[in-house]
Amino acid sequence: MTITPTTLTRLAGVAAATAGVLFIGVNIGHPHMDADSITGTEVVVRNSVKVLMAALALAGITGMYLSQVRRNGLLGLIGYLVLAAGYLLIMVPPYVAAFVLPSLAESNPGYVNDVLAASTNGSPEGDIGALVTVFQVQGLAYLAGGLLFGIALFRAHVLTRWAAALLAVGGLVSVALAVMPDAFYRFLAFPNAIAMIGLGYSLWRTTRTETSTTAATSDVPRPRMSSAGAE
Repeated sequence: MTITPTTLTRLAGVAAATAGVLFIGVNIGHPHMDADSITGTEVVVRNSVKVLMAALALAGITGMYLSQVRRNGLLGLIGYLVLAAGYLLIMVPPYVAAFVLPSLAESNPGYVNDVLAASTNGSPEGDIGALVTVFQVQGLAYLAGGLLFGIALFRAHVLTRWAAALLAVGGLVSVALAVMPDAFYRFLAFPNAIAMIGLGYSLWRTTRTETSTTAATSDVPRPRMSSAGAE
């Protein structure tokens, strides 16, 4: 398999769409997380998938930005960097929930419950250290990055515009859902996830179309110049 910019861009589109599907799937029927359920296999698997989702989403938005650097402009660069930081920080809560908290659930259930409460926009009763700051910065970067990057993609007018608009306004929907009970909190993923699916497919389709057009153009025979014409 030959690795080309086109191949990497198409893979980025697949990564973005896959991240969106995983983001929705992992939140459907999500169990309530506390010190009692954190050691369950289902919770560990779901949080491991969340880490994978964030990594795929990061690869996806990188492909979106690099595929149209000039069109995205300075706004696109800022939006990409902020959203990328958001996805990097999004990896922290599920990683901690999957690989750190289960070992503390029995010995320090209060701390586990406080971390889980803070990660779902709740208020911890005890001190959980710098994790509070991580969760706050994560939410801000995720919302602001989605808004700025979505606007840049919409203005670039290359990828499907409804998905770019949804990525931008999805943050506003997320803010409203964040103050609702835990059952509604899981719907935070849906606007961004649907936008990622749409943008990922659009990136894959656009690259495929450009490749087909280039191939068709290269197949057109060029007229040969006669010796008289060459003179």
